[in-house]
Amino acid sequence: MGEMSLGAAVACLGAAVWLLGGRNSGARRAQLLLAGGGAVGAGPPEWRQTAQELGRLRERLRAEWWAPVLGLVVAVLGSSVLPIVAGAAGVPVLRRVRLAREARRARERRGDTVIALCGALAGEVRAGRQPGEALLLAARDSGGLGEAQAAVLAAARFGGDVPGALALAARQPGAEGLSGLAACWRVAVDQGAGLAAGLDRLEGALRVERDQRADLRAQLAGARSTVVMLAGLPVLGLLLGAAMGAEPLRVLLHTGAGIGCLAVGGVLEGLGMWWALRIVRGAEAT
Repeated sequence: MGEMSLGAAVACLGAAVWLLGGRNSGARRAQLLLAGGGAVGAGPPEWRQTAQELGRLRERLRAEWWAPVLGLVVAVLGSSVLPIVAGAAGVPVLRRVRLAREARRARERRGDTVIALCGALAGEVRAGRQPGEALLLAARDSGGLGEAQAAVLAAARFGGDVPGALALAARQPGAEGLSGLAACWRVAVDQGAGLAAGLDRLEGALRVERDQRADLRAQLAGARSTVVMLAGLPVLGLLLGAAMGAEPLRVLLHTGAGIGCLAVGGVLEGLGMWWALRIVRGAEAT
């Protein structure tokens, strides 16, 4: 029974690692090999359909739902329900982390599209187009207005309050540069200043700010890696103990002292990760 449980646990862990090893990498490899794109030749249609079904399954399954799966594996190995409870408790935490990561990526993409919008608009104005027409063309090409694009385009097409619409669009996370575009538009229309020159300066400033954030993130990558490595040390200790025959899961899950050490260690581990990530985020915010 022990060998069967260990084999099942290893199989589950291997499946989890394969599914979490990249968003589409495994599915793409399977599709290439099974659909005739690899070196082994074309595969049967049912194999290609199976690969597509696996890809769709991976899209539906979020990373946080693998916490109960890993908890179940540890529960089988340790013959205890505590890992299942811990895995279920980790689902909301991991979901929050995933949503924060997706929000950060969306914010960065929106900032890039705002920079592209400023460059495209400056090019259209230099080509001799009127500001309203230039904004319509540039917004369609870059898509940098996000959810407020319809309101801004309507204001530009029918002579509405374009700076006001741009200011509202700037409230989206990552689209703060649109407030500068609104200011350039207001100055150019009211005082006859050059819109293209202002847009060039705005685009340059936004690019510099984006590059500074990227450079800071690269400098903090080492600190983040250290946090991840320190978080994985307890797992490494458990594996080493199991390899030495000390049976750490039995001690931690079936003895009073072990459960106490597990609770205290989990709290300290969580506090340490929270404090380290707080330091990193504080540096990013600064």
